[in-house]
Amino acid sequence: MSRTTPPRPVDVTAVFPQLAALARTATRLHPRPGAPTPHHSSVGGPLLWPADQPWPHCTGPHDWDGFNEALSPDDIRLQRDIRASIAARRASGTHPPHHTPDERALEERISTGRPWPEGPVAMLPVAQLFARDVPLLRAPEDTDADLLQVLWCPFDHPDHPTTATYWRSSPAISNSLSSPPAPDALQFPGYLPDPCLLTPEEVTEYPNPLELSTDDQQQLKDAARWRQAGPGWDEAYAPAADEFYRNQLSTSPGWKAGGWTRWGLTDPKPRRCSTCDSDMYPLLTIASLEWSSATASWIPMEDQATVAPSPYSQPSNPTLLDLARGYDLQLYMCPVSAEHPHLELIQ
Repeated sequence: MSRTTPPRPVDVTAVFPQLAALARTATRLHPRPGAPTPHHSSVGGPLLWPADQPWPHCTGPHDWDGFNEALSPDDIRLQRDIRASIAARRASGTHPPHHTPDERALEERISTGRPWPEGPVAMLPVAQLFARDVPLLRAPEDTDADLLQVLWCPFDHPDHPTTATYWRSSPAISNSLSSPPAPDALQFPGYLPDPCLLTPEEVTEYPNPLELSTDDQQQLKDAARWRQAGPGWDEAYAPAADEFYRNQLSTSPGWKAGGWTRWGLTDPKPRRCSTCDSDMYPLLTIASLEWSSATASWIPMEDQATVAPSPYSQPSNPTLLDLARGYDLQLYMCPVSAEHPHLELIQ
């Protein structure tokens, strides 16, 4: 099923014409649970990985945080299955509405954890994007790759998983790896993405208010000017009118390729290549949530009938990821070379 972002409540360029020149196209990826193969664009799915290339491992350090018990990927999947079964029973009104004795015993066994890793940790597939599905996917100048693969180590380094990016030419992969290694344990269940297929959609974005001039920022705070926009303006934002722009009109929530940077945890800062000092561009946003209460106007029209959450079901979190307690991990790429290190930013 495709996903369609509703029209923005206000045409921001009609109220602030100076922003028209700053419009950028982003690709919302709209991950939804599915059964991807190595030939699909996906989140958390199998990768089209050359059979003759070693699978990447993280050498650490992987120091125990003194609090969380490590869990295996199978433990986490089993835990998710149990909670999905409970949610299904609650939705259908069948009994028992909570854990069965067998489910409780399994949860207790899982909670004891697994040994903390002492050696290299196999990296986990996070995302695979084919240019045929994301035409605006931008590869560095020194490669004609049509495939981006992102993996991460499922342990904090120091406060989020560290990522690895690979650019490939998919036609050149004639023999792919069928059984890649998996990590023995993860630091948090929220670091294991649930397999999802993608339904990419291009949308228009505008800069976060913090990236605008001081004059433009002041204009965005003028509720009287927003009232001229018509019925799409939400008077509840009047005490902080610039938040209407931030939440409803500037950057789209959820997983996306390209577009503008989301700021909020920190003020904007330079993103320059550590090798050649080039300005880096937004490559991929790995999101904890597809939307929040503040950004509900971005909920795709196809999902609006099923947005009510329950204790065991969160429609806004189809990948089941949780990064830094609900933030996003944004990746930036050097435009010059795929060999230059990419940049990670939590916002």
